[in-house]
Amino acid sequence: MKLWQKGNDSLQDVTRFTVGHDREMDMFLARFDVLGSLAHIQMLESIRLLSKEELNTLSTELKSIYKKIESGEFKIETGVEDIHSQVELELTKKLGDVGKKIHSGRSRNDQVLVAIKLYLRHEIQKIVTETKALFDLLLHQSEKFKGYLLPGYTHLQLAMPSSFGLWFGAYAESLVDDLITLEAAYRVVNKNPLGSAAGYGSSFPLNRKLTTDLLGFDDLNYNVVYAQMGRGKTERIVASALSNMAATLSKLSMDAVLFMSQNFGFISFPDELTTGSSIMPHKKNPDVFELIRARCNQLISLPNDIALLTANLPSGYHRDMQLLKEKLFPAIQSLKDCLNMMRLMLSGIRVKENILAEERYKFLFSVEEVNKLVLAGIPFRDAYRQVGLSIENGSFNYSTEINHTHEGSIGNLSNDKIIMMMEEVIGRFPFTRVERALNALVK
Repeated sequence: MKLWQKGNDSLQDVTRFTVGHDREMDMFLARFDVLGSLAHIQMLESIRLLSKEELNTLSTELKSIYKKIESGEFKIETGVEDIHSQVELELTKKLGDVGKKIHSGRSRNDQVLVAIKLYLRHEIQKIVTETKALFDLLLHQSEKFKGYLLPGYTHLQLAMPSSFGLWFGAYAESLVDDLITLEAAYRVVNKNPLGSAAGYGSSFPLNRKLTTDLLGFDDLNYNVVYAQMGRGKTERIVASALSNMAATLSKLSMDAVLFMSQNFGFISFPDELTTGSSIMPHKKNPDVFELIRARCNQLISLPNDIALLTANLPSGYHRDMQLLKEKLFPAIQSLKDCLNMMRLMLSGIRVKENILAEERYKFLFSVEEVNKLVLAGIPFRDAYRQVGLSIENGSFNYSTEINHTHEGSIGNLSNDKIIMMMEEVIGRFPFTRVERALNALVK
């Protein structure tokens, strides 16, 4: 069953090729397609393309389909092209001609657009929730282990003293900036394309402001041509925000892989969080971190994949865009998995104490000794030279006591300020208002 079919069917090979993985990918969109239709039919009734009775009949049946989707009972039948066709088919089977009226004033183009935007909005909210949970854990561990020093590196060479308080807190603050970019993506997503039809509007007097309010969007995509041009661009912007978060998780994973190796030995994990070797009985492998690193590196490439898929397309709809779902939807699920697994791993982390007591780390304290001389009145360059010569001739003396007091340093992590930044960013997402609007549609 195809919404566009007028008579003769396509050759089976053409149908198979053009449908591709749409049936599988469209299950991500199922509930959101119904939400878009519930808003659309209220608008159709307001401009008298549906009677009040027809609206009530369609609403009841759409809400029934919505419940089937939520319970996992809904499926796209064999021979049905996509989710939009399946919903309309079920309405028509149950309601006859009334079911056929649901498509008035819209195209499958803007129907897909609004479902994708509702889906992306929903998934961004889930990612924000998962990110906040990881953020909270990172800051908990930062406070718990703030007195545990570890080496800081530049060029992978010993540099200066750091701490686990700084290490955990650094990734927490990185997530704040990642959510800033995700919030910007959310603002792009949260504009209503419904009513743009095939990309050139409609001769019906559509009330696009009504569907905007009903679906909880912040505003419209006003220009109908741009509404269609936004497909591909919206996905690329979301992918860019996801790739920022993936980069944070990938770097954290790489640190963990290094720090738990025997050559570093800074952290360890319970056996149940690691894997073993088939021939080496001593091995405790960081497979989870390695797979997070690999998956997140794939996510870092996602914006480029989407950009290349949509490069050089003129305005208007093109079937190339169908493949965007295959790129983006599984990537979203992968990022959520990585956030969850990172939280699981870091909740079980074991941190080694007194790492810097070992003599091999003594030169980490060279800057501390330079600064002591500067505080005693010696010019910095002279102090630097004096300590450097003592290192060269083997007379370097040092103390492991450090006194860093400025904001964001070992002795003043400023985690309270980082928490305030995170709360401010999350507060800018209108999740409560959106949920209220959608709940009103399906109540």
